[in-house]
Amino acid sequence: MNILTARQHIQNQSAASVVEPHWGYADRVIPCVNDAGSCKYLDVVYAAHDIGMYYTGIIWATVGGILVVWAIGRHFLRTHPSGVALPEKIAAEDVNSRPGAIQRFTTAIPAYARQYLLPDANHFIFGRVARAQVLTFLVLLGYLTIWSFVGIYWGTWITPVKKNPGVYNTRTSLGPFSDRVGVIAYALTPLSVMLASRESILSLVTGLPYQSFNFLHRWLGYVIFLQSSVHTIGWCIVEVRLYQPQPTVAITWIRQLYMIWGVVAMILLLLIVVLSTPWGIRATGYEAFRKIHYVLAMVYIGACWGHWEQLKVFLIPGLVVWLIDRAIRLFRTALLHYNFLPSGRMGFRAASADITLFKDEANGDVVRMDFDHPHDAWAVGQHFYIMFPEGSIWQSHPFTPLSLPVFGADTQRHSYLFRAKGGETRKIAELTTKRAARAADPQESHDGLMGSARLSVVLTGPYGEQTMRDLASDSNILCIAGGTGITYVLPVLLDIASRPQNRDRKVSLVWVIRHRGDIDWVAPELALLKQKCRNLRTAFHIYVTRAAEDYHHEPNVPTESEKVVDTPCSPTKEIQPIIVSSGSSSISVSSALSVHGVSKSELNLDHLQARPSLRALVEDFVASTINGRTDVFASGPGGLISDLRSIVASLNSGADVWKGDERRDIRLTCDDRLEW
Repeated sequence: MNILTARQHIQNQSAASVVEPHWGYADRVIPCVNDAGSCKYLDVVYAAHDIGMYYTGIIWATVGGILVVWAIGRHFLRTHPSGVALPEKIAAEDVNSRPGAIQRFTTAIPAYARQYLLPDANHFIFGRVARAQVLTFLVLLGYLTIWSFVGIYWGTWITPVKKNPGVYNTRTSLGPFSDRVGVIAYALTPLSVMLASRESILSLVTGLPYQSFNFLHRWLGYVIFLQSSVHTIGWCIVEVRLYQPQPTVAITWIRQLYMIWGVVAMILLLLIVVLSTPWGIRATGYEAFRKIHYVLAMVYIGACWGHWEQLKVFLIPGLVVWLIDRAIRLFRTALLHYNFLPSGRMGFRAASADITLFKDEANGDVVRMDFDHPHDAWAVGQHFYIMFPEGSIWQSHPFTPLSLPVFGADTQRHSYLFRAKGGETRKIAELTTKRAARAADPQESHDGLMGSARLSVVLTGPYGEQTMRDLASDSNILCIAGGTGITYVLPVLLDIASRPQNRDRKVSLVWVIRHRGDIDWVAPELALLKQKCRNLRTAFHIYVTRAAEDYHHEPNVPTESEKVVDTPCSPTKEIQPIIVSSGSSSISVSSALSVHGVSKSELNLDHLQARPSLRALVEDFVASTINGRTDVFASGPGGLISDLRSIVASLNSGADVWKGDERRDIRLTCDDRLEW
């Protein structure tokens, strides 16, 4: 059945002398042989549709123009070149000189913007999202609203119903308006898919990581749902209320194939929207949500095709983008793992990771993975998606390497941390526990498990932004992490420690953990930083928020005996190893080694057993800097990131930056890979 049957009660195409094609719509019969009111109504319908198709072109041209301008500006307005600063360059930068007007302008404007656009918007409505993203969405929403209404002639026509004397149809511009919002909903489908792509062309053009577009993807989906609902409700009013005789017209209308597909599309879109809410994600679990979301989205596009095939020009690009995204993911995975097999031949080979488990029954065990793999270096700040074949080949999770990439090396060292709370990560932690037990008792290895805590892993990536690319050599660095968020900031510190340094640069780490034993997660990296930081103005501060529990459960860990000791890294109050007597035995804390073979006392760090005041920490750090801007790198719970956005925004001052005080230029780079 032709999906355009709904228009045949207005136009008799079998008696047409000339048929006029209209892109994306039914062909029109010329000349119109209906009554004058119906002919006028058809003029409005086709004119509104034709100009609406032009408007969709304008919308896409606007998107393309913005991307082109962004790419050009990103190329020519980059404030600092990438790469390692040379010593002579650093020496030249040490000379005090007032920045030029252009440089002050290009740094003052972003500082002004951060003052007002960096803090979170309304949490209840938008979640933990910066105002800049919400403003971008509102501008897009306003732009789409304009094109939804302009170019439509608003009127009402009362027309007789053929073969039904005394019965009249009420034809209004509600029909053309409903078609307009429906066309725009179709036109936005490819953009919605692009915003959700991991292999994102938007990231290539703008330099923003793919996860930065998740908010726009979600809310653009809500807009498409709203437009589709208006389209559906509008035509329900027309066909069920305004057209006569009823219920004959409504029954005939709803039984048509194109309408059945339209109903299916709306049901699928409703499911997509409901399941994509925080409530829906919590109810299904994030991994289940992702898989269901993919399937529903593709079936929805197919249903839209069945509803109105003439607009497939918008549906085909969406399918193509989705398929290309998946194909590139598979290709990148194959490229990373196409190596020599034990037989000597080339083929696909997963990496084999050493697994270390840190037990934490209350909050979820922490797993550390370490392995070497031959491939090119990634950039600091990027992450990989990791799949565990022995768990599930249908799930992969994003993890940031805490190890530093080595450019030019044939093999890269990978180290990761994650907390196993539930789902796939919990399964991996349990499997690790079993394998470690079999390694300790070979007689219990009959169930086929490997005799060591090793797992196969498959990598895809790297993804995300290169956080060090535009970092100035005189920029002061404040790294703040909560729990396993240390993996995001440690590579930043390791990279800085490996470069020539400006003598006035200040570097500081603030790490908030629950228990002192959590230091063991990254003990080798902290020990390495301690060795390298002697030539830097560096301070490490580790806040233990549940030190009282450590005192009760680990009496050999000191919680009260503290001593002031000056060190090259951190001239602050330090917890020192002490001898604690228990009965007839004594235990030296300094002899208690972590699983990585690094003594806690050897780390020689500042352990403050309290919850930090983020505002005081950031304000004190900025006040203690000598010159240059401050870059804050942060990763941790959502509340920590939200607080830092507000704090950093309040410390920015475009006016002071314009006057030449670069210390009021404070930037925040945070790990925001949360995908909903």
